[in-house]
Amino acid sequence: MRKSLPEFKYMTFDVVGTLIDFEAGIKHCLAEIAAEAGVAIDGEEALGLYRAARYSKDADLFPDDLVRVYLAIAPKLGLPAERKQGQRFRDSAKNWKGFADSAEALARLAKGHRLIAMTNARRWAFDFFARELGNPFYAAFTADDTGTEKPDPVFFEKVFAFVDSEGDSKDDILHVAQSQYHDIGISRKLGLTNCWIERRHAQKGYGGTIEPAEFTEPDYHFTSMAGLADAVAVERS
Repeated sequence: MRKSLPEFKYMTFDVVGTLIDFEAGIKHCLAEIAAEAGVAIDGEEALGLYRAARYSKDADLFPDDLVRVYLAIAPKLGLPAERKQGQRFRDSAKNWKGFADSAEALARLAKGHRLIAMTNARRWAFDFFARELGNPFYAAFTADDTGTEKPDPVFFEKVFAFVDSEGDSKDDILHVAQSQYHDIGISRKLGLTNCWIERRHAQKGYGGTIEPAEFTEPDYHFTSMAGLADAVAVERS
């Protein structure tokens, strides 16, 4: 029998795309560079080019890899293919904003759950994201901590080991994420209860996130973090 939302002791979160609006951050930075270069770009086209370049065999850890990505997509967007602009693109991650509902929802959820961040970003970038979100996390795992990226099961196993060290198990975890590819599919295979935050519910396609080979029907489904926090409150009352 599936647990009710308030019964989960831990909630693990994908960060970039679920809590931090990286698509808006990417489009904003590229639009600034384009304006300075006197050209106009289409934001959704830019996200498609980003996605194709990001998920290549020679990709580096995120967001350091944004330097390489920028140099790959700049000529296609009519932007200056300069390394300094690639570095600017990478460093823009320091200023990416959370979705409007992220910080408040996390603060509400932290009152009844231990929140654990699980991000493919490097620790230096996560530190900025965590501050943007109000530092709500009980623990955090980054690409630097795990030595790998989701959907590698090893990333999840590192978190399972941490939860086990606290005397609990993966049955006590609700995994919350927007990426079908990085999180929802693999969390199902690993036996986790999952919650899909469909951030692009009002938009077509997968934007800057790689499309999964197959869609995984989640255990819980909301279009916002506020929706999750509200559902927890209702079930608790």
